[in-house]
Amino acid sequence: METKVLKPTPEAIREAAAALRFGELVGIPTETVYGLGAHALDEAAVRKIFAAKGRPADNPLIVHVASLEDAEPLCHISDTARALAARFCPGPLTIIMPRKPVVPDVVTANLETVAVRIPAHPVALALLRESGLPVAAPSANTSGKPSPTTAQHVYHDMNGKLPIILDGGESQVGLESTVITLAGDIPTVLRPGGITPEMLLEVLPEVRVADSVLRPLQAGEKALSPGMMYQHYAPGGLLTMVKGKAENVQRVCKDLYRAALADGKTACILAFDEHLSAYEGMDVLSIGCLADPETVSHKLFAVLRELDEAGTDLMFSEVLPAEGLGLAIMNRLSRAAGFRTIDADQED
Repeated sequence: METKVLKPTPEAIREAAAALRFGELVGIPTETVYGLGAHALDEAAVRKIFAAKGRPADNPLIVHVASLEDAEPLCHISDTARALAARFCPGPLTIIMPRKPVVPDVVTANLETVAVRIPAHPVALALLRESGLPVAAPSANTSGKPSPTTAQHVYHDMNGKLPIILDGGESQVGLESTVITLAGDIPTVLRPGGITPEMLLEVLPEVRVADSVLRPLQAGEKALSPGMMYQHYAPGGLLTMVKGKAENVQRVCKDLYRAALADGKTACILAFDEHLSAYEGMDVLSIGCLADPETVSHKLFAVLRELDEAGTDLMFSEVLPAEGLGLAIMNRLSRAAGFRTIDADQED
């Protein structure tokens, strides 16, 4: 199959909408990351997503709609969900609600809930309105690898697996949406993102953050949300997080880097802009500004993809506090590292 990367002209959007209606996959730009979309109510089309990504079928998908009214046939929408949507949608928020029978089991991984999102990207919204369909769309990357934030990233992973990728430019947020479930007694964040728990508390009287956000799933524990796999968003090499006081982190990162080179490995340090000068003469990449976590969320996946394409053997990353947007960043970084962490304050 030939894969075309198209500028999102009205004609291209009509062509992409027709492809969705015919049961094909489409690469879709959103404000978070690029999605791999299929008609959510067409089971055969949705199964193409899992085949293209190599994605486990027990990992639920997010259904994208153009408005809350378009979600009415898919799920039971509570007053709480309507309040959240009024404040944050369109935007990087996914709400898990009780599903209706029309939603195929393959979309929900046999759960009794469905995850729904209204994307803020104008191209995504135009495609949803043109197609008139709910669109299931996980990130448009090979499963477990860093998520795509440009059309070129999608083409790299999905060339030959779908007919059309709409090029809507670089993703603004750079991390997947916040996922909150309303299925329990207390609204609970299952995957942090650009909408932080602090922001949710502007609407909700109480919000819980699932403890699985910064730990791997336990044996037999079911993924209730996308992005909960043990190893996810990962480059091909071995990534290790290094935490602690800045001076100790820098010392340990430099020691690990030198040891890797002495062992004949390629290595790179991922550091914040404020600390780059500490690694002079070493292979170091900026992951953004520590004082401005939005810059980190925007470029994290692109940096991990760059290292993946370079075939770097070992990577050592500075970390930031898991609060506010930092919680979402540390969720992605932890899973990219398979939770490998060194406490520099405890190292001799």
